[in-house]
Amino acid sequence: MTDLRIAIAGAGGRMGRMLVEATLRDAEATLVAAIDQPGAAAQGKDAGEMVGMPCGVLVSSDCAAAIAQATCLIDFTRPDATLVHLEICRRHGVAMVIGTTGFDVAGSEAIAAASQHIPVVFAPNMSVGVNAVFKLLDVASRILGEGYDVEIVEAHHRYKIDAPSGTALRMGEVVAEALGRDLNECAVYGRKGVTGERPQSTIGFATVRGGDIVGDHQVMFCGLGERIEIGHKASSRMPYALGSLRAARFLANRKSGLFDMQDVLGLR
Repeated sequence: MTDLRIAIAGAGGRMGRMLVEATLRDAEATLVAAIDQPGAAAQGKDAGEMVGMPCGVLVSSDCAAAIAQATCLIDFTRPDATLVHLEICRRHGVAMVIGTTGFDVAGSEAIAAASQHIPVVFAPNMSVGVNAVFKLLDVASRILGEGYDVEIVEAHHRYKIDAPSGTALRMGEVVAEALGRDLNECAVYGRKGVTGERPQSTIGFATVRGGDIVGDHQVMFCGLGERIEIGHKASSRMPYALGSLRAARFLANRKSGLFDMQDVLGLR
């Protein structure tokens, strides 16, 4: 049986609690540590009690001690915290699943550098369903070609701090790559005023933030007389948690390397 000892960063948050529950329900995984920032409401509490499954693992702010117990850290926090955890994982030889979004170029480069020493799955979305959508977008873009305008609409809860979402950006990258475009050059993030006619080569993004929306993504290929829509709606965070555990299994027994969920699912 795979040695799957899981530590969870941000254990007291919405995604952290879902990861705790998914890990405790997984017969092949063991929750060995739960981490949250100093002063967080979850500090010192039984991580399992937060989801009605007491387990004896107390939430701690001692990142180094917590990570050292694990074979894999799952992190859906914020870029600055994730990079701190990344360095600790590198020092201790612990694999890492990174679902955090909003990294700048330097942050992404730090992850790539660390992956030369430890195995890392770094993906904008851990959901198996969303990653199936990425594959469908690649196929659709190659079939439809240049004759369709591409627009991407995403919606998330009021607490999300980055926009567009990492998932929406990855959708745009998939489409742009399939069409032979550079997303940095063709992306349009919102429109206002007299914008003139839409250049055909652009890929548009629209962002919605409100309430407790978990995550909605829709890509529209708009042609003359027809529209093809490919999308995904999440009604809970559980798909992200289950995908993260699948990624942790994928990393077991690997020594190093940078992977994403397309690798985990064998979709390359």
